Amino acid sequence: MHRGLIISTMQAIFSSIFYFSSVALYQGFLMVGYATIYTNFPVFSLVLDQDVSPTIALTYPELYKDLTKGRSLSYKTFFVWVLISMYQGGVLMYGAMLLFEDELIHVVSISFTSLILTELLMVGLTVRTWHPLMVVAQFISLGFYALSVIFMHYFDWEFIKSKDFFWKVLVITLVSCLPLYILKFLRRKFTPPTYSKLEELNTFGSSSLTQQHP
Repeated sequence: MHRGLIISTMQAIFSSIFYFSSVALYQGFLMVGYATIYTNFPVFSLVLDQDVSPTIALTYPELYKDLTKGRSLSYKTFFVWVLISMYQGGVLMYGAMLLFEDELIHVVSISFTSLILTELLMVGLTVRTWHPLMVVAQFISLGFYALSVIFMHYFDWEFIKSKDFFWKVLVITLVSCLPLYILKFLRRKFTPPTYSKLEELNTFGSSSLTQQHP
């Protein structure tokens, strides 16, 4: 859902800036690649994520009560992701327009690169337990995008190699993702979910036993 909403927000902003014209922000293989090889592998790898280890899940079966409450698929969760998508889409589009005020031809390259990086970082923000295949999926997506930039000639290669491109992409991506990372950290710090408390308790208990019986 997030992938579609964020690019739809960017397209809506782009069209509104240019008097609601029907010109597509991203055309051709960029749109196909965005929906498939650029972002699909990391998102699909989320099926490997797990909240707690199998040992804790079997030890504390009451954890399944949280699932029956339906909080993972609630209206609140839906609207939170809608707001996140609108915020990030606005930052990516307006950020690209602001930093490239006199270089409109480069707006597509900067905004699309920031979009891909944002999607990959958002997968990292969502993951609770990293699996090796998740890391592989991230690098595969980045590799496909880098190869397409080099060989497909969609962007100005001289501009892509410049320092301006890198620091502006970095700034826009950080503004898009860093606040969400901070909010997630604060939420887990002050209102941690039940499963994270059990993970910490289990880790603390294991370390205590290790110290008692070296």
